[in-house]
Amino acid sequence: MAREGKKSGMNENESVNEKCELCPRRCGAERSKGAGFCGMGERIVAARAGLHYWEEPCISGERGSGAVFFSGCMMRCRFCQNSEISRGKKGKEISEERLSEIFLELEEQGALNINLVNPTHFVPQIIRSLEIARKQGLRVPIVYNSGGYERVETLKMLDGLVDIYLPDVKYFDDELAVKLSGAPSYFEIAMRAVSEMIRQTGKPVFDKSGILQKGTVVRHLVLPNCYKDSVEVIKRVGERFGGEILFSLMSQYTPFGEVKTNPDFAKMNRRITTFEYQKALDAVLEAGLQGFMQEKSSAKEEYTPSFDLTGI
Repeated sequence: MAREGKKSGMNENESVNEKCELCPRRCGAERSKGAGFCGMGERIVAARAGLHYWEEPCISGERGSGAVFFSGCMMRCRFCQNSEISRGKKGKEISEERLSEIFLELEEQGALNINLVNPTHFVPQIIRSLEIARKQGLRVPIVYNSGGYERVETLKMLDGLVDIYLPDVKYFDDELAVKLSGAPSYFEIAMRAVSEMIRQTGKPVFDKSGILQKGTVVRHLVLPNCYKDSVEVIKRVGERFGGEILFSLMSQYTPFGEVKTNPDFAKMNRRITTFEYQKALDAVLEAGLQGFMQEKSSAKEEYTPSFDLTGI
């Protein structure tokens, strides 16, 4: 959705290369010389770009969302379905100019939006790519699709450029967040991030076809043996944000990565039960949250895209 927005928080001379503090890790890496905690240096690395039909209906619609999957990650989710790119670093280095071309190519293919999947560690480069693409006519809304572990200072750099935020709120319990994602203070950080996202986008706005044009959609994935934590997340998100967001309850958990091989995570090596999902769904209804719920049959490995450099 092209428009004259506020100037981004990037100074033209500012660089991610010196003492990177984009994510809550604030690892201070000089990414022109080596990788940060995310595993990435200064160059954009992406593993796939194409029409994606498996987001929420108001984002994918019938034509698909123009998803760009970035490599690297500042989280360490033991069950990550995209681990070959988030931790395995699979992908291809591309320039900011090439990324802007990808945005325009996806729009030409009919994408309803540009969907930036796991973009946090490339925010400055993405800003420059978006500015190039908009000067060349990019019109569709921009979706920022992340794990919710975000610094408010980084999100403010995107004010006026991102139309739709699509964050997870994964955990309430800090011990669980550290054990499963290596993410200390996760809930506190994610809630501050969602608050900033809402400040930027306001309440959800749809076009005549029911496709989201602005707003924040908070996702929560129900995990095996963790339904009580899900209930806490849902309750607190409802109390704090209520009618300001859409809420997406997800049942698609499928064992991937370390949970399949490490005996320390044996209790995670199964799909969720009907009982676990129903408890979370009851909490959504009790909280009065509006949005989406997945059918329990959504837990399928084939929903994970192939990271074969398509569109890159």
